[in-house]
Amino acid sequence: VGLIDGGADILMVETIFDTLNAKAALFAIGEFLEFSGLDIPVFVSGTLVDQSGRTLSGQTGEAFYASIRHSKPMCVGLNCALGASHMKPFVERLSSAAECFVHVYSNAGLPNAMGGYDDTPADMAEQ
Repeated sequence: VGLIDGGADILMVETIFDTLNAKAALFAIGEFLEFSGLDIPVFVSGTLVDQSGRTLSGQTGEAFYASIRHSKPMCVGLNCALGASHMKPFVERLSSAAECFVHVYSNAGLPNAMGGYDDTPADMAEQ
């Protein structure tokens, strides 16, 4: 309610690594939108934990989408976890399954030994 009162144009359920959390958030958003009569786009973004291409709860991107599909998001995607080049195959598979727009925003590569990221904006643009 606070986001809408503050002028939000989109609601985003983001960095989801457990589908049950996403479904709870999407349920609450759906209830609010139905009660208020508003029609605001909803984006959902999941997080893969490693190069297995699975969420922390073990779902593939496609299974993640199947679990939240009923909420009819305007856009679904993946964020964090991996660098741009490592996320390409997972985004392609999600794109094949999704019936909506697809987005991705990756990390600047995988963390280095010091916990930082080595990819520059130019590196990411090339990928």
